[in-house]
Amino acid sequence: MTILVESFAGYRRITLNRSERLNALTVEMAAALNSALDEVEADKSCRALLLTGAGRGFCAGQDLTEVVGAAPSDLTRLLDHYHPLVLRLRALPIPIVCAVNGVAAGAGANLALACDIVLAARSASFVQAFARIGLIPDCGGTWFLPRLIGNARARALAMLAEPLPAATAAEWGLIWRMVEDDRLMDEAQALAARLASQASTALALTKRALDASGSNTLDRQLDLEGELQLEAGRSPDHAEGVRAFLDKRPPAFGQTRS
Repeated sequence: MTILVESFAGYRRITLNRSERLNALTVEMAAALNSALDEVEADKSCRALLLTGAGRGFCAGQDLTEVVGAAPSDLTRLLDHYHPLVLRLRALPIPIVCAVNGVAAGAGANLALACDIVLAARSASFVQAFARIGLIPDCGGTWFLPRLIGNARARALAMLAEPLPAATAAEWGLIWRMVEDDRLMDEAQALAARLASQASTALALTKRALDASGSNTLDRQLDLEGELQLEAGRSPDHAEGVRAFLDKRPPAFGQTRS
């Protein structure tokens, strides 16, 4: 199987599972991942998602054996499988934790950056490798990089195609945190479980608000915050959060998404 799916209390873990190829992407893997996301979204008891890779790497990008001798039109058709997947991750109404356990290169790096919170092992690295084979960053790379680390660093990473160590990625704000290799999965799973215990409606609406902020004026963003806050305020989780605060106890949010 190109991916593995495991269920835990409140969240699922999806593991890219082509370790012999450093989990390089194929059309088959993209289809399997998309189907797994269908199941995640349909399962209202799944309140968070953890994405990682098997073996020594997270994802080495596109499997180049699929594109040897490909015509330019073939490359475009290939992206028809990957670009909707990136949009799907951004739009999924639950928080996504990505645990980068080794190299995240090319499309694999940008798949990680499409997630909400990225943890990386100290030994991990991020490589916008496209220039090495005469291509431009895709799968959202030219969108994510300037927004996360600024234009100057984005241009250098995209044009030089040099590996960025996990520690530097965290220092620059490309990812949330770097952790020691032997702590990566423990911390990632604890984070997924923590998110799964939080107010699911508020987290889903937070994702929507943050994604909209990049193209909104301040006036429009304030209006959107008001609209989404009204929706959040109507949720049972808000009522429970207020009760818990007044009672000086931890909140017990619902176990399913609305």
